[in-house]
Amino acid sequence: MEWSLENVREMVAGGMQSIRECEVCAFAIAMCVLLLFMWYCYRVGREHGSSPLRGRYLAGPGRIGGVVGGFMSSDCRGRGKGKHGSMLEEQNGFAFCQSSECFRCTSAGESLNQRLYHSLQDYAKRYTWSGMGRVHKGVRDQGRYLNSRPTIQRPEVFFLPDLPSAPFFSREVQRHDVELLEQSFPALLAEFESIYHQPPARSGSSLPPGWKSNNTPRGQWWTYYLVNQGTPLVLNVRRCPRAWRVLGQLRTFIANNVFGNACFSVLTPGALITEHYGPTNVRLRCHLGLRVPPSCELVVGGEPQCWSEGSCLLFDDSFLHRAFHEGGAEDGPRVVFMVDLWHPNVAAAERQALDYIFTPGRLEDKEGK
Repeated sequence: MEWSLENVREMVAGGMQSIRECEVCAFAIAMCVLLLFMWYCYRVGREHGSSPLRGRYLAGPGRIGGVVGGFMSSDCRGRGKGKHGSMLEEQNGFAFCQSSECFRCTSAGESLNQRLYHSLQDYAKRYTWSGMGRVHKGVRDQGRYLNSRPTIQRPEVFFLPDLPSAPFFSREVQRHDVELLEQSFPALLAEFESIYHQPPARSGSSLPPGWKSNNTPRGQWWTYYLVNQGTPLVLNVRRCPRAWRVLGQLRTFIANNVFGNACFSVLTPGALITEHYGPTNVRLRCHLGLRVPPSCELVVGGEPQCWSEGSCLLFDDSFLHRAFHEGGAEDGPRVVFMVDLWHPNVAAAERQALDYIFTPGRLEDKEGK
């Protein structure tokens, strides 16, 4: 082959043409990948765009002014219009422990197990089976798990197998959220004072607006829910903007499914909350002490603990537990701010699947079909 200037020019031109063709091919492939990614994001956004504390904002006069994430779900509105609508002012349309609308009070029988499995299959078809080993095992054998658990720990609705369990957990397992709650102690206490000392909601009622009275063998146990079984109570949230902001900053708050709750809880002197189990072991219940007089105690799995003002107490409420206030009238009520956090050993993929399966209203809708 003779080397000449003309030959060199031809070789360079051919090489440049090849490079241009490769660039076009690479650009076309990149565009295809980008379009597929945008389609995937659109699909995921349609499914999860309505997660509590992350969307479905109220428009117009219904919006919660100045509150991050203020909204009211269709599920909340629907229940408020039902046969318990007369209780809207005091309980924001909810009467969970007095009706079949309460997910926790739904019997965990064969029907629920089938609905759980159908929901899990639906999730896997839309997304993936990857990381679903424990969830699949738990859903498949749920009846056996619930019936064979020892009496010290027996969740009423859903048991996730192979989770480390203990009545109480160290604050270090959810350090960020615990420290955030404790730093918010003055703001939460002030907000409690503002809602607790309001005049009664209506004549003949001893409770201020938004408060709910719970059954106890003696004394009084009152709760003021911001989130009840995964659904925000918008009338209460309007009165507690600072507490709502704190919830929005928590990393492990269960905001998207029926196992998530957040409320102020009051025990009057002489009150007793009898022994009971929580609905699941996938969460840890966190109590931030706001007012803690002497002679108040929480017993979980046979282990007693005392609250402390400004400090958090983490426990697994799927263990048998009770609480009491044996002080006198001069001691005043025991007050805590209660939040449900994810168990630290529930993986991110499992949390996403459980949020999907236990989205408020999903299982009830399947039952009605």
